[in-house]
Amino acid sequence: MRTGGRAAVLAGVIMTVAAVATGCGGSVSESGGGDAKQLVLIPGVANEPFYISMQCGAQQEAEKLGYSLDTQAPTQFDAAQQTPIVTGVIATKPGAILIAPTHAQAMASPIKQAKAAGIQVIEVDTALEDTSVAASSIASDNVKGGELAAQTLAQLVGDKGSVLVINTKAGTSTTDQRAQGFEDELKKNHPGMTSLGVQYNNNEAAQAASIVTATLAAHPDLAGIFATNLSSAEGAATGLRNAGKLGQVKVVGFDASPKQVEDLKSGTVQALIAQNPADIGRQGVAQAAAVLEGKPATRTIRTGMIALTQENMGTNEQYFYKNDC
Repeated sequence: MRTGGRAAVLAGVIMTVAAVATGCGGSVSESGGGDAKQLVLIPGVANEPFYISMQCGAQQEAEKLGYSLDTQAPTQFDAAQQTPIVTGVIATKPGAILIAPTHAQAMASPIKQAKAAGIQVIEVDTALEDTSVAASSIASDNVKGGELAAQTLAQLVGDKGSVLVINTKAGTSTTDQRAQGFEDELKKNHPGMTSLGVQYNNNEAAQAASIVTATLAAHPDLAGIFATNLSSAEGAATGLRNAGKLGQVKVVGFDASPKQVEDLKSGTVQALIAQNPADIGRQGVAQAAAVLEGKPATRTIRTGMIALTQENMGTNEQYFYKNDC
């Protein structure tokens, strides 16, 4: 990158980071000399309960192990926004970054630059396609999560009928794996259910609603929807509500933010596949500390999930995501 362009990007980063550093006590590091005890968490997007819960777990583990943790996040789940944040963090030379790459390919170059600068890289939640970059990758087993979603939806619709997957952006490793697991489970174990394929909503709830409207027009017998993330589930519910089909067409969402939990309680969605983001954050910090202290890291760690329904949600509140720590 040319010097003038780099200066402009870094100036923008200072403003961006100040605006989007998330809560739970994280702050923007002003140190330029480098600090091996400093960790920086770069989530996929700011102010999202999943990533706030991840940060809470990461902060607890960092305090326990004697590390400082800053959090800097883009305002949208977008590689163009996340890239300058990574560039700015490289200049501060922390010991390690914990990052949820917003694209499996597009984020490879800036993250490789961090590694080349001597910064340890730990992937949390999402991952690069290139597995040679990160020392450790901690995430839910999203393929298994998709399988669990298919099994749950099959129970809700009586193991028959047409079903649709609404995904966010193509190239997002986690949601693509969820969709893959869902489709594979249908093919293997649910011959009475017909997949209408996967459609993408570009992480926009309004677009997901439009997808549902169009699908109902073409397939009025639609029995169920698997929404791979929050915007997909919210949009699906809006589309069904507009069509007078809310509750008739069953929806299995992914994640358990406060809004999603309320939707489950009210019957707007019929099930949620909940992850354990706090555990992802804890294990991310633990792996970063191991690498920085010269200990072996575990290259791949998969955390568990659960299918929440109205019947079992009262005994599984530990899986509900937080708006603050």
